[in-house]
Amino acid sequence: DFVVLNCVLLLFFKQYDKVSNWNDEKVNMFWMMNNFALIFAEYRFSTIIHLRQIGAGDILKRTVELVSSQTLIAYLLLRIVHFEARIGWRLLTMGVIFLLALVFIRLIERYYLKKLRESGRNTRTATLVGNDKDILRVYSNLLKDPTLGYRILGFYGNSIEGEEEDTNKIGAGKNLKPLNRLGSVTDFFEVLQKPENQQLGDELYLCISRKEQEKILAASKWCDKHVVHFFYVPLTSESLNMQEVSMNDMEVYTTFVSPLEDTLNKFIKRLFDVFCSTVFLLFTGILLPFVYVFIKIQSPGPLFFKQKRTGLDGKAFYCYKFRSMYVNNDSDKIQATENDPRKFPFGNFMRKTNIDELPQFWNVLKGNMSIVGPRPHMLAHTEQYSHLIDKYMVRHFVKPGVTGWAQVTGFRGETKELWQMEGRVERDIWYIQHWSIWLDLRIIWMTVKTIFIHDLHAY
Repeated sequence: DFVVLNCVLLLFFKQYDKVSNWNDEKVNMFWMMNNFALIFAEYRFSTIIHLRQIGAGDILKRTVELVSSQTLIAYLLLRIVHFEARIGWRLLTMGVIFLLALVFIRLIERYYLKKLRESGRNTRTATLVGNDKDILRVYSNLLKDPTLGYRILGFYGNSIEGEEEDTNKIGAGKNLKPLNRLGSVTDFFEVLQKPENQQLGDELYLCISRKEQEKILAASKWCDKHVVHFFYVPLTSESLNMQEVSMNDMEVYTTFVSPLEDTLNKFIKRLFDVFCSTVFLLFTGILLPFVYVFIKIQSPGPLFFKQKRTGLDGKAFYCYKFRSMYVNNDSDKIQATENDPRKFPFGNFMRKTNIDELPQFWNVLKGNMSIVGPRPHMLAHTEQYSHLIDKYMVRHFVKPGVTGWAQVTGFRGETKELWQMEGRVERDIWYIQHWSIWLDLRIIWMTVKTIFIHDLHAY
């Protein structure tokens, strides 16, 4: 980071004409204070790219915080020493260049870290214990991102029906190898009693009933003694899925808590939506004549397709898209399929590149939708799945989005089976409960990537 900063400073002094009249004392002071500022900023926001449970969003967030802190501290330090030159806009310009350079470097570092760990180097080994689907979820989470660098030695547990099928499902479309079964849960605790050194790897994930506290404590003590990191995974069946909230001096529990219930967070998200939708609508206006011509040539009918979908608080609204199918009577009942005969060629291209979604930024500007959120479903699907999936309607506590966490994590497109919709709802609820502006930026970045790297589920 210091190398990058000083390269930016060097570029600044060589290219910026207004600092050519600075004497050596000013140049040295400016240079020194910027480096001192980075020392302080690094102490709080140093790179965490090597940590295994850190996502791209966390890395982006800390990089922005690092550069923002460095720029602000540099400004304050230069003012403290009575630096006479006007430096506000200059530092801001440098900060933007520094940020772009660091993000680019972070992407390169993360790419090579991923390749290093995919090759089998710098990895961590883990053993899983339990007979619940939660163990399969842990397995999926550890292996779905190669950057984490995990290698699973196997699992102790009772036989799980459809184990391989379930593993593929939980893996969000990624074909994970079947787990290597080492024995039953009982066998695992018998193994812990043996005096010889057991090879359980670097980490142990235990998923058994909370009622078996003695066994949980025995496993954790064994791990502490043998320098193995211990993690307990609660059974889903034992979880109330409720969160504690305060009501004056009384503690109560609720089934749903979201950062977006905070007024300030709502304001930040709305401000972000208005700004981004305005920018994207300007871009849409440039594309509009070309889209109009291609649609009219290939398919008679209107330019826009509007459809009632379920929005905030379960209320219906009209969602707008560029029409990508021939006019038909099934658009409100049947999802688009991969080789859907209703699509015309340019419409198929628009769907694969997300161009057909651009008019939804008008919905965002109006306030019906947000840039990021659960995707709005057809009214027929809301009626169908609200009876099949317990928490389906929870996704309507926030505004629907042009893109969402479910769409960028493998649950985009047609839902042929119930587990696919269950996975989508699960990810939508996770997003609502973990919202942050950094998570929104990460989802937008992952969506933009699909324009250049085709999503197999985009049809």
